[in-house]
Amino acid sequence: MKKIVTLGEIMLRLATPNFEKFNQATNYNAVFGGGEANVAVSLANYNNRVQHVTKLPDNELGQAAIDSLNKYRVHTSYIPRGGKRIGIYFLEQGYSYRPSKIIYDRENSSLANASVDDFDFYSIFDRAEWFHISGITPALSKSCEEITLKALQVAKELGITISMDVNYRANLWSIETARKVISNLMQYVDVCFDGDWPLGFRETTPAGTSLEDELKLYENAFKDMAKVYGCKYYFSSLRKLISSSSNFYSACGYNGNEFYHTKVYDVDIIDRVGTGDSFVAGVINCLVKDKNFKEALDFGVAAAVLKHTIPGDVNLVKEEDVYNLLQGGNTRIQR
Repeated sequence: MKKIVTLGEIMLRLATPNFEKFNQATNYNAVFGGGEANVAVSLANYNNRVQHVTKLPDNELGQAAIDSLNKYRVHTSYIPRGGKRIGIYFLEQGYSYRPSKIIYDRENSSLANASVDDFDFYSIFDRAEWFHISGITPALSKSCEEITLKALQVAKELGITISMDVNYRANLWSIETARKVISNLMQYVDVCFDGDWPLGFRETTPAGTSLEDELKLYENAFKDMAKVYGCKYYFSSLRKLISSSSNFYSACGYNGNEFYHTKVYDVDIIDRVGTGDSFVAGVINCLVKDKNFKEALDFGVAAAVLKHTIPGDVNLVKEEDVYNLLQGGNTRIQR
């Protein structure tokens, strides 16, 4: 079983129940989540050996976050304890034509205040074959940028395959700063997710653009990125919003020679948060297991489609659930 390492902040998610607005809610549903941690849980559920790395406060909330990862067989032995707080985000679930809203409360979290000295990456990467990060971590603080760079340098030195979900967040940094920092980090990356627009290779698609024309924009962006960065694979998910409760969802990818677009799914949504992480984990799962990039894309999209039906941050499906959907999607009651 190949070892996969993920690095990033795990947060406490507080969500209003029953699609209530913030000013209605008198209680909140609490779970843990966060981009790279979500990827870790999905990969563990697909029977991979996964090590998640972060920093958490040495208190009951920090331990609860660790317990939430251990519950799904994610290894946590390289998580240092310290700092004063865990990051939090508040979620107001949208419905129909009312969009969801997220409010972050993550400044001065344990990971944001961590230092490079908190992590022994040579030990962390012992026997690892894959390392996954996102563009969120270097955006948290200058020290997190340094931690990310150090991790990438050690992983590259050890010959580990590296994937990055660029995952730009406007509330964390400007697009100009993000492009400067992430472009520097991309020299270490082998597999890039959703980097085309944040890195300046594709403009926002104008309303009314046909799917055929939109796919051509992605294909051109991937080819231009390949000339600059030389990654092995480039992937992006595509989403057409009908309402907060209904989307069309698919993905496309490029392997340096061939561009591929998956089936388009008509998705009804219970919880959209974490679907991008589910897509990333599905693709990584197949590539780690030596599937070709088309199989990886198809699996990743199907995994993300299923995540839309699951409340919470993490995708709790197994490989057989994803393959069931890929093979036609038997929705009969399983007895």
